[in-house]
Amino acid sequence: MRRTLALTLGLAAAAACGTAAAELRIGFLATLSGPSADVGQDQYDGFMLAIEQMQGKLGGVATRVVREDDQMKPEIAVQALTKLLDRDKVDVVTGLTYANVLIALQGKIAGTDIPFIGSVAGPSPTAGAQCKPNLFITSWQSDATAEAMGKYLQDKGIDPIAILAPNFLGSKDKVTGLKRFYRGKIAQETYTPLTQLDFSAELSATGNSGAKGLFAFFPGSQGVSFVRQYQQFGMLQKLPMYSVHTVEPGSVNAMGKAGVGAIVAESWQPGADNDESRRFVAAFEKKYKRTPTSYAAFSYDAAMLIDAAVRARSGDVSDRRALAAALRGAPFKSVRGPFRFNRNNYPVQNYHIYQVVEGTGGKPAFKVLVPNVLADHEDAYARDCALKAEGA
Repeated sequence: MRRTLALTLGLAAAAACGTAAAELRIGFLATLSGPSADVGQDQYDGFMLAIEQMQGKLGGVATRVVREDDQMKPEIAVQALTKLLDRDKVDVVTGLTYANVLIALQGKIAGTDIPFIGSVAGPSPTAGAQCKPNLFITSWQSDATAEAMGKYLQDKGIDPIAILAPNFLGSKDKVTGLKRFYRGKIAQETYTPLTQLDFSAELSATGNSGAKGLFAFFPGSQGVSFVRQYQQFGMLQKLPMYSVHTVEPGSVNAMGKAGVGAIVAESWQPGADNDESRRFVAAFEKKYKRTPTSYAAFSYDAAMLIDAAVRARSGDVSDRRALAAALRGAPFKSVRGPFRFNRNNYPVQNYHIYQVVEGTGGKPAFKVLVPNVLADHEDAYARDCALKAEGA
């Protein structure tokens, strides 16, 4: 009887799907040039590693990836996305590196049923009032890692602090998140141009601000320049740095001793203690000869999510809305361990505090300092999303 029921359900599921696609076309749109090109490259490498591990297929369907560089410019991103949708006829779009670029694409995303799966950018509007049934984020809402750091700083009683970050939407979200959990005083709050690499003036002012700690957010090559200069100014000893997405596995070697001791907040780092993470890190290091960042990990997860959803559709990707529904509920093994989508298609997950230490052979390593500083954490904007909760 059980065998008959299982067969009946399987036939019903197959009937609900159409014919399996001969090819799955994925548009990969990310920042692949300029000061933050390493972030986009990490995304791409993590995504392609997953496809390679599955012999060039996702969901059992031969997969072709069309890569486009948005150059961190919204107008270029819109042109590139138009090409992917109209000329390349992609079935899914992924990548999506910077918040200002993702915001510029909202009209295009709203005008199609094609699923979009971002693996870095998570701007607050798209988690709340501008949430969409076909937009998914596998990383985090932009506030979240800073919320975790704010909780840590509040718990440790570090007061006052200074804030330094580039001037764009992602930074504003992070500072908003920090202040949501940190109730101490802000001695100084400074925003720099997104492409700035010389921080002499800002560091001089910060050193004289009276702060007891610095919250910093500088992604990509900005982070390397910032941390090096931080050390050169002799500030590591007198003003501890607490950061998000600044001291990364991909850049900490270039920082040298300047990165050791840094305290960072993230939902995943290479020190994560689970089998999926260990397998991913080993495979990434073997292929690319470098340690993966969270950007690579979240993109790897994006590929695994697509694989699970396409497999649930028996390879049929012709019904875009059905594919989006499958993405929302498809179970997959994340490198982070427990992971699920909230009603706004943003993650509900755990956040941890890590410290950069000297590991084996003097190689920098990310050691868990405070596990689950925010556990099973939902972003603050989901309540403003009009999408129905799963099962509602």
